[in-house]
Amino acid sequence: MTQGRQGRPLLNRRLTEFGTTIFAEMSALAVRTGSINLGQGFPDTDGPEEIREAAVRALRAGHGNQYPPGPGVPELRSAITEHQQRRYGLAYDPDTEVLVTAGATEAIAATLLALLEPGDEVIALEPYYDSYAACVAMAGGTRVPVTLHPHEGAYRLDLDELRAAVTPRTRLILLNTPHNPTGTVLTREELAAVAELACERDLLVVTDEVYEHLVFEGEHIPLASFPGMRERTVTISSAGKTFSFTGWKVGWITASPALVTAVRSAKQFLTYVSAGPFQYAVAEALRLPDSYFDGLRADLRAKRDLLSSGLAEAGFEVYKPAGTYFVTTDIRPLGGEQDGFAFCRALPERCGVVAIPNAVFYDHREQGAPFVRFAFCKRTDVLAEAVTRLKSLAAG
Repeated sequence: MTQGRQGRPLLNRRLTEFGTTIFAEMSALAVRTGSINLGQGFPDTDGPEEIREAAVRALRAGHGNQYPPGPGVPELRSAITEHQQRRYGLAYDPDTEVLVTAGATEAIAATLLALLEPGDEVIALEPYYDSYAACVAMAGGTRVPVTLHPHEGAYRLDLDELRAAVTPRTRLILLNTPHNPTGTVLTREELAAVAELACERDLLVVTDEVYEHLVFEGEHIPLASFPGMRERTVTISSAGKTFSFTGWKVGWITASPALVTAVRSAKQFLTYVSAGPFQYAVAEALRLPDSYFDGLRADLRAKRDLLSSGLAEAGFEVYKPAGTYFVTTDIRPLGGEQDGFAFCRALPERCGVVAIPNAVFYDHREQGAPFVRFAFCKRTDVLAEAVTRLKSLAAG
């Protein structure tokens, strides 16, 4: 049944443009064809054994098996503030300036539902993670994309375009760095310009920083560390990408007390609380020594290089990412290829590999049409096999 009483569609009109996600479609295609899935961004191995055991200990000790505190367990909130202080010199109060969420996805949803009124405009860097558009729509906002453009092997933010996108209706800028899907890491100069614009126009900024520990070139600098930004920035991160436990869905925000209170008002009516025992384990994970984070980064850098080189040999134009665990490619050099959707749907049958068409991350679909994203957060032997299969494209 697609319609209810009086012929009205069942689905809220704000969500009519959002069908089944491309990730579900392509992952199902991978299963059906027995292909290597380099589409969806989840590791094929678990994270540190000691952190998994920490979750087991919490379960057995009865820590978090019942409803945890609404803001998150104190141990995790303290670990988050220690992490922000140690890594970035940002001081937060664990009792009033931290909120634990069901992954970064809920953090984004709760933040936008809390901070937006119908008609508010939200500037987002295009291409953008698909939940951004859906969350803006659910909040009744209007998304205003500012497109990152490929240039000399990387994607770049046009600061003049960003400034021109701000109108009297702009409520906030939704920023993602390191950036999925392009792998761009915004520079200190770019972030300083964003901060200056936000202060000048009195804008809020929501920053999705889930790939903060996966930076291969440059450095990750939280926008909240810039002058005037701590009180107007909601910083979002999570454990999934850093510790390779994506199924645990433990995320968080750090922000001023007023912003945390606003976001908590929305979040309490979404999941209320979640992942109780896992919160205790993530608290231990955030306190791992620097050697863990350095090792993770080195391992993924090597995998990035392996896949990027293989894709180039297969005939793709490769935009080597400075961060995240995705690499974007242009399919046009393969000859006659223009449509990323058609290419990705045919790729499993052609060579047994699944990827994601970048066009799904664009409002301006034509801008993303020839670009395709591959994930390299897989075992080295899996990536090597995928590279071997992809090279068959160069032969014909």
